Amino acid sequence: MLKNVLPLALIAALSSVGFAADKNIVETAVEAGSFKTLAAALGAANLVETLQGDGPFTVFAPTDAAFAKLPAGTIEELLKPESKETLTGILTYHVVASEVPASTVVTLSGATTVNGQRVDIATKDGVTVDQAKVVTTDIQCSNGIIHVIDAVLLPESRSIVGVAKEAKTFETLIAAAQAAGLAGVLDQQGPFTVFAPTDEAFAKLPAGTVESLLKPENKSKLASILKYHVIPGRIFSEGALEAGKAKTLQGASVEIGVEGGHAKVNDANLVATDIDAANGVIHVVDAVLMPPKNDESKKQAAVYKTPCQSSQTVVIRVRH
Repeated sequence: MLKNVLPLALIAALSSVGFAADKNIVETAVEAGSFKTLAAALGAANLVETLQGDGPFTVFAPTDAAFAKLPAGTIEELLKPESKETLTGILTYHVVASEVPASTVVTLSGATTVNGQRVDIATKDGVTVDQAKVVTTDIQCSNGIIHVIDAVLLPESRSIVGVAKEAKTFETLIAAAQAAGLAGVLDQQGPFTVFAPTDEAFAKLPAGTVESLLKPENKSKLASILKYHVIPGRIFSEGALEAGKAKTLQGASVEIGVEGGHAKVNDANLVATDIDAANGVIHVVDAVLMPPKNDESKKQAAVYKTPCQSSQTVVIRVRH
């Protein structure tokens, strides 16, 4: 279980500023004396007023010692006016737009931040948020809760295309996106949710299919197929399953659900989910989805499937 163990200096500081939730998050952090760098960063990013607002917020707050672990010169660079957008992205990655006490944190595998990306939460050998250890919990403020962490959380800075390239398992998808004129869109715009077929999924298409689709004369058809894998907005796995279906950029909808213990998009298995990118999220599928030939939906949709490695699909959270 998550323990509320406060360093003695922090206990004294919190007691002196009124631990009984009469101070907002910023006031509590500033007066505690252990979050001077965080306070300076919030000021540079113009987020002080936001975190003094009604909320409620949950802040995973790095101490000054946590910021000091960053490479030399990083803090100074982030505090420059020209780095405001990057700094804002980092700071909002530490904030959840609701009140999440420790008793709830330990039941979660992740939480969506104000940044838009998700932090991963694990409870093995103590509680961690991404790779940072939670060292103090449930500092109650008038507009939310502070949990203290021992490292600065860094959101994914690469685009969907950048994350896919780094993974080394989506080379056919990237080549197809380039041929269809969509690589730039997935690299610079968004946010998007992408159901990404692996190279293995493309390899199971009938012989010659990929080569044919990559020809210039088939650009429109290829673009339609790829757009059928993309949903506007950032939709994580829980939200996708709850919705049950989603309209794609192609115009038709995909069905999302669980059948016989298998999490699926149409008839394709979801094999990895919630891979963050700066401009969206990637869910990996084991099949190339084909858009329906008319507006009727899944019954007319063709899906080329790859064989499963086991009799049951396992949905895995992967963080790059």
